[in-house]
Amino acid sequence: MRVASTSEPMNYTALARKWRPKRFTEMVGQEHVLKALANALTEGRVHHAFLFTGTRGVGKTTVARILAKCLNCETGVTAEPCGKCSACRSIDEGRFVDLIEVDAASRTKVDDTRELLENVQYSPAGGRYKVYLIDEVHMLSAHSFNALLKTLEEPPPHVKFLLATTDPQKLPVTVLSRCLQFNLKRLPVTLIAARMAEILGAEDVKFEPAALQLVAHAADGSMRDALSLLDQLIAFGGGAVTATAAREMLGTIDRDRVIAIADALASGDASQLIAAAHGLEEWAPDYAAVLDELAGILVRVALKQAVPGYDLSETVDVALIERFAAAVAPDDVQLYYQTAILGRRDLPLAPDPRTGFDMVLLRMLAFRYAGPGVTASPGVTAGVCATARASPASSHGVPQGGVPATSLDASTWPQIAAGLELSGLSRQLAANCAFLARQGAVVRLGLDARHESMRTKAQEERLAQALSRALGESVRVEIEIVEAPGETLAADRARQSANELEAARVALADDSTARALQERFGATLHPETVRPTGK
Repeated sequence: MRVASTSEPMNYTALARKWRPKRFTEMVGQEHVLKALANALTEGRVHHAFLFTGTRGVGKTTVARILAKCLNCETGVTAEPCGKCSACRSIDEGRFVDLIEVDAASRTKVDDTRELLENVQYSPAGGRYKVYLIDEVHMLSAHSFNALLKTLEEPPPHVKFLLATTDPQKLPVTVLSRCLQFNLKRLPVTLIAARMAEILGAEDVKFEPAALQLVAHAADGSMRDALSLLDQLIAFGGGAVTATAAREMLGTIDRDRVIAIADALASGDASQLIAAAHGLEEWAPDYAAVLDELAGILVRVALKQAVPGYDLSETVDVALIERFAAAVAPDDVQLYYQTAILGRRDLPLAPDPRTGFDMVLLRMLAFRYAGPGVTASPGVTAGVCATARASPASSHGVPQGGVPATSLDASTWPQIAAGLELSGLSRQLAANCAFLARQGAVVRLGLDARHESMRTKAQEERLAQALSRALGESVRVEIEIVEAPGETLAADRARQSANELEAARVALADDSTARALQERFGATLHPETVRPTGK
C-alpha cells in the first residue's frame, strides 16, 4: 500500500479554467454578440472571417472556441453543440487538429505567417471546417498582414478565420473590411459579482457579498481577472472570502473612510474633511486610488441629479449618493469631479502623496460656487457667503442676520431669498420660488412647473428652517406649482445679467477703438458674440 506524500502537487484547476463556458448559454453577458452568432449558425449564414474585439478577459477567445465547436459538432452546424461527440470533446481539451490556435504576439514575422497559411488549401483532417484562431492579431507585422489578406480575400470554403484583439485600431482597414466585427463589452460589476456568487455556491465556499463587490470592482470589467483574483482571495483568506481579507489583499481602504470624506465634502466642513482624510493614514493608502473612488462616487451623484430615476443598483452606497445629490449643487459636483481627476494627475508633483491629497480636497472647497461673483473659501458654507453678500440690505432697514416679519412680501422676497443660509439644491429651490402670500405662520411660495423636480420634502424643510432663522420666528413653507410664479431671485439675477450684457454691447458699439477699426479696416462688429466673463 502506497501512502501519498504531502509534498506531491495537488491537482487543482484554477477557477477561470474550470468554469470557462463551453457553450453560448453558459456565457455571462455579451448577449448582443451571442444572439448574432446564434442566428447566423441557425440560418446557415456563417461568414468566413470574424473579428472579436474588447479588453482582456471579456470572452473573446472563449466565444471563438465555442464558435469553432458549433461549426464542427458531429450533430451538424448548430448554435447548441452537443458537447459529447469527439469533435466537441477534442476542442474542449485543446487537442482538435483542425482548430489551429495562434498567438500573434509570438509569431509576428512574415515567414511564420506564410508557414501557417501554407496548409489552408488542404481539407480538414477530421472536422467539417479548418478553423484558424489568431489571438492578439494586431501584433502581426505589415508583411504578415499582407500574407493574411491574400487568404482572406479568396478563402477556401472549408476554412474559417476567427481573429481576436484588444487593439483593433492597429489593424489595416483592408483586413477590417473583410471581417464581421463584434465588440465584446466590459462586464458590469453586478454581473461579475453574481457570477462569482454562483461559482462559490457550486464550490461550497462561504463568502461575504461585500467581498465579491470589491473583487468585481478591482477586475475592471474582466471576468477572467475577477476569477483569478477570487482564486487568490480564497488562498489569502485561508478558504474564507471576507470583505476584510479582500481589502487587505487588494490594498483598498475601508469604504467607510471614503464615505466619511464624501460626507464631509457634502457638508462643506473643512476641518471635518481634513480629519477624515487623515484617518486614512493608518491604512497607508494609495491616494490616487482614493481619488479614483471619490471620482466614481461623484459620477453617480451627477447622474442621480441629472436623471432622478437613474438606477443605482450597481452602487454600494445608495444612501450616500442620494444624500450627496440632495445636499450639493450640480455645478459643485462637476467642480469636485474635475478637481479630483486633475488632482490625481498632479499627485506625483506634490511634496508627498498625503500632502497632495489634502490640497486636492481643500481645492474642492476653495473654488466651489457660492453665487454670482462670489467664491467660497474653506470652512465657509455657500449659505454664509449668500448672507454676507446680502448684508448691504441693512442700510435699507433690514438688519444683518434677520429681517422683520412685516417686510416679507413680493417685492422683498428676492432679497430675502438671497440672504437665506442655504446651499445646494435647497438654495436653487429658494432662488426659483416666488412669494405668493403669508397667512400667519404659513408662507406660501410659487414654483414654476419647469423646476418641479427641485421640490422634495427634505428641501422644503431646509427652506422653512432657513426662513425661520431669517425671520426670527417659526414659519411653515407651502410650495405650489404654478405656471407664472412671479418675481424670483433667479429671474432677478437673469434680468440683471441681461441688462449688464446689453450695456456692454452698447458700450462696445460706442467704443472709439471699435469704430476706428470698422472705418479703417472695414471690420464688422458682431454684438451678439459678446459674452459675460464673470466677476
